[in-house]
Amino acid sequence: MRSHNRLERTPIGFNILAYGIVGFMAIMGVLPFWILLVGSFTDNATIIREGFTLWPSQFSLEAYRVALQSPDIIVRSYLVTIGITMVGSALVLMVTAITAYALSRQEFKYRNIFSFFFYFPALFSGGLIPFYLLMLSLGMRNNYFAMILPAIGNFFYIIILRSYFKSLPAEIGESGRIDGAHDLTICFKLYMPMAIPALATVGLFSALGYWNEWMNAMLFISEQAMFPLQFILRRVMDAERIMMQFATSADVPRVALPSESIKLAVVCLATGPIFLLFPYIQKYFIKGLTVGAVKG
Repeated sequence: MRSHNRLERTPIGFNILAYGIVGFMAIMGVLPFWILLVGSFTDNATIIREGFTLWPSQFSLEAYRVALQSPDIIVRSYLVTIGITMVGSALVLMVTAITAYALSRQEFKYRNIFSFFFYFPALFSGGLIPFYLLMLSLGMRNNYFAMILPAIGNFFYIIILRSYFKSLPAEIGESGRIDGAHDLTICFKLYMPMAIPALATVGLFSALGYWNEWMNAMLFISEQAMFPLQFILRRVMDAERIMMQFATSADVPRVALPSESIKLAVVCLATGPIFLLFPYIQKYFIKGLTVGAVKG
């Protein structure tokens, strides 16, 4: 009995080693973000002279002052980005969830044909010019939906949700039909609540995509009031690069412009909200990604 209990007891040395490795990996994961944050509050000349440090030896808000020199534009771009992220993520979840549910049902006769219909465009696209002409023909010039519609119906999201729906017991739908429920009731009231982990995963992926949107804004948006956050920050970076080129040609010292610290400040402004949101949906995110990994 004592030998059996001794075998079940985890050795102290193993615990120390395991927690040490996990702690080291956690520090290595947090360290780049910390250096990024510290660098954004460090004087640009100090960064060029001393490199990146774990604490700002010369504290400065110059990078944020340059990045936020027009706060009303930044606030407006934040609102635009939040709006397209919320609306776009909701539409992506609605379209992909319904599509994935239909493709996961064995009783759907044409599921393979529709799967190929979604799969083929994921491999072969018409290119940028046909996409641009198609969006213009749909009236997407200076339209918020120009930044929302292209990401709806992503086949990768459909695969994730279809795999999750296929892992759920088919007897749930059969019991619903016995009770007189139709397909929409079975889909939204029986299967959707059980697919929350997968839906949270897809929602996070789509929200990240919409939050980082700037390419479609550059192609279809010309009104400054409609610019999203990432496009505004990209313009700040381009303006800083042009200033650096003029400074070099005019023999102005490189340290006179916040070239390095402004890059870090722009990254902090762009990734901060998403970085703070992730811990709240992490458990759903991990569970949704590991669907199908363990079958029991």
